[in-house]
Amino acid sequence: MVDLAKITEPLSLNRFGPRSRGPLVLELDLTEGVADEAPGDPLTQIMNRRKQHYLEVLEGIRRGARDPEVGGLVVRVDSRSLGIAKIQELRDTVADFRSTGKPAVAWADTFGEAGDGNLSYYLATAFSRVVLSPTGLVGLGGLMSRTTFLKGALDKLDVRFEGGARHEYKNALDPYTQTGYTDAHREAVGRIVRSMNDQIVAAVARGRGLTEERVRELIATAPILAGEALEAGLVDQLAYRDEVYAELNEQVGAKGGDSAKPALQFVTRYHRKHVPPPRPKFADGGDHIALISANGGINLGRSRRSPLGGSVMGSDTVCAAFRAARQDPRVRAVVFRVDSPGGSAIASDLIRRESQLTREAGKPVITTMGDVAGSGGYYVALGSDAIVAQPATITGSIGVLVGKPVLGALRERFGITSDSVSEGPHAGMFGTDEGFSESEWERINLLLDTIYEDFVAKAAAARGRTWDELHAVAKGRIWSGADALENGLVDELGGVETAVRLARDKVGAGALPVRVFPRAHPLDRLRQHESSEDVASAEPQTVLSAWGSLEHVAARLGLPAAGPLSMPGSWEVR
Repeated sequence: MVDLAKITEPLSLNRFGPRSRGPLVLELDLTEGVADEAPGDPLTQIMNRRKQHYLEVLEGIRRGARDPEVGGLVVRVDSRSLGIAKIQELRDTVADFRSTGKPAVAWADTFGEAGDGNLSYYLATAFSRVVLSPTGLVGLGGLMSRTTFLKGALDKLDVRFEGGARHEYKNALDPYTQTGYTDAHREAVGRIVRSMNDQIVAAVARGRGLTEERVRELIATAPILAGEALEAGLVDQLAYRDEVYAELNEQVGAKGGDSAKPALQFVTRYHRKHVPPPRPKFADGGDHIALISANGGINLGRSRRSPLGGSVMGSDTVCAAFRAARQDPRVRAVVFRVDSPGGSAIASDLIRRESQLTREAGKPVITTMGDVAGSGGYYVALGSDAIVAQPATITGSIGVLVGKPVLGALRERFGITSDSVSEGPHAGMFGTDEGFSESEWERINLLLDTIYEDFVAKAAAARGRTWDELHAVAKGRIWSGADALENGLVDELGGVETAVRLARDKVGAGALPVRVFPRAHPLDRLRQHESSEDVASAEPQTVLSAWGSLEHVAARLGLPAAGPLSMPGSWEVR
């Protein structure tokens, strides 16, 4: 079992109050959303104390599976804050809970109100019982990915977009240069949607005791009314919340044989009561596996959280974490958790290098991928001993792109003028008044070719392939985790638990605990940093943009904020 220790654990008076003698029923409400990771600083942690954190949810359920005081699990299902790969990891965790013989109930007011119920119902089928309200729907309608193309509108505004990519599948610029899918774009997106849809169909069929053919027939009739869903065997019961809880409490109470009424407790609250508080750096601690998480677009500088939501993976922060792990004699191995669409090529390579140095120092590094780990998100994994992905993880996208809008004609139309003084023929290379000159295109193409060839070479070396073999599955193409396994881009399917198992096997030291790393303690924040290898230097700050001087233009045009080693679109499939 993965023991994920919290960075801070403030005092709770509830710990000292009387505890119910009845069995616990763990509760999880996914409609409240799930944050991907806990904030790093103590003040933000206190302010976000009520938020559910993804890793805590997983560990709380795993812990409850083996706790004799826990008698059951009830989850209000929703998928709005979870991608499909995280849902697959949560499904595996629920299966682990069910393997102990304890009831696990999923209930929902509706699985999608006007469609969009694919992922929430997919999650529900991992439970021992699925309950739907009598007026609800099952929006199991199949998956679709849609791309909006802006070239026609840009043409009317006299805006031209110039750019290049390596190679034909690296299509993040297509919305600005095309009016529809190219053959390569359609092929890649079509394969992703089919792979994910096949995974959902197979899981629903297994979970509900149906054939895959029957599941596809039902998908063709969506949205499915509550009565139809019950008749078809998609749900076990039509009931309201009070009925769901009353029935589960009766079942758990009868099974426990205890006269006391079962007590409800949120999964994350249960988990936090069972983890030790952090210790300052100078305090002694035992050997463990370090869990380093890296989320968001990849940039040079420090990691940060955007005030508008989302995270930025800063190379300085992640590299410092790896250096601190190498220096800490208590760290026996590293599990590197990546959820990123990519970004800066330079920043990605710096992180890859520190991961490789950690592995070469005798501390195994296992990378586990979240919903998305493509382009730069795949690049940073190349220094590890092994790569783990979920079947529906979006990964690959081994390629590079660069581009800019040309706004001169639009400005002229509205009487906007500018003037400049420069030295050097390429001083205004990335300015938006004019397109690239012939000599600038020579440098752009050299840049794209150099980065791509280096990317493929590093991937080939990491995966034990020749350059040509790796190039055949690269070309900027995205793959599902399942297809990436077949193509030799990842080593095993699974999540954090799988990565921890591989790390423990590499170390050969038994069931080492897993700790979030770095684990900043308030006392550590008061002392001066000894050097850039001090664990405290891995705290997030403001970072630079991966687009450099084009940051604001890229943002206005909706270009991938992460930078040139980015994957196309947001990749949110519903």
